[in-house]
Amino acid sequence: MNDLSAMRAGHLFDLTGEVALVTGASSGLGRRFARVLAANGAKLALVARRKERLEQLADEIAVAGGHAIALEADVVDDEAMKRAFDSAERDLGVVTICVNNAGVSRASRLTDADAKGWRETMAINLDSVWSVGVMAAQRMSAGGRKGSIINMASILSYGVGRSNGAYAVSKAGVMQLTKAMGFEFARLGVRANAIAPGYFSTEMNADWLAGGGAEMARSIPMRRFGAEGELDGVLLLLAAPKAGSYITGATYLVDGGHTLQVAGV
Repeated sequence: MNDLSAMRAGHLFDLTGEVALVTGASSGLGRRFARVLAANGAKLALVARRKERLEQLADEIAVAGGHAIALEADVVDDEAMKRAFDSAERDLGVVTICVNNAGVSRASRLTDADAKGWRETMAINLDSVWSVGVMAAQRMSAGGRKGSIINMASILSYGVGRSNGAYAVSKAGVMQLTKAMGFEFARLGVRANAIAPGYFSTEMNADWLAGGGAEMARSIPMRRFGAEGELDGVLLLLAAPKAGSYITGATYLVDGGHTLQVAGV
């Protein structure tokens, strides 16, 4: 093969003609994901509960030459999410990239017996990933489109720490759910994968990292937390139909080597 143009990175990661729906897009990683997908050619359906923030982000994307719509919805409300998908299809086309980014982290020990906190954590972090992912796959199939579902797992999918039992269980569930989705959805032409970030500073954890962060950072092999933009590559790999065409059911760790450590050694 003499034509090298098909091997260019820009060609591999081109998202022109794709429609991406990102949950939790009003802040943090979701906001960044939306901007990256838009920058590479996708039209964006921005989903979160804070519509004013979504509208601001949609305006920023439009000014930069992209196309995005703001859709207010709570991921635990199936009817609201169905309406969000309906609006996305009407205004943009069939969603072909679904990023299940919405999540919550509450510090509590299992022995606190916080049943309300446990159920809310599971509803947002795990149940909604199932329901939104299934909606996305069904609509891709009904629309005759192939596509990609990207779930947000965590390094705590692989282990636990102090006061994060519910969160760790929910994220372990996301990793196993991603395998099940990858297995079942493959016949529909839909890929399902997950990203498992280490510690990145976001609105959700910035205060906590700023407090005990220095000590934790020293325990990470790369001696630092993740920086903005360091999830862009894996996001595009899993979203792009050319770059990630033979990847499904996988979870990608992006953690600076944090999970390589063996406790007590």
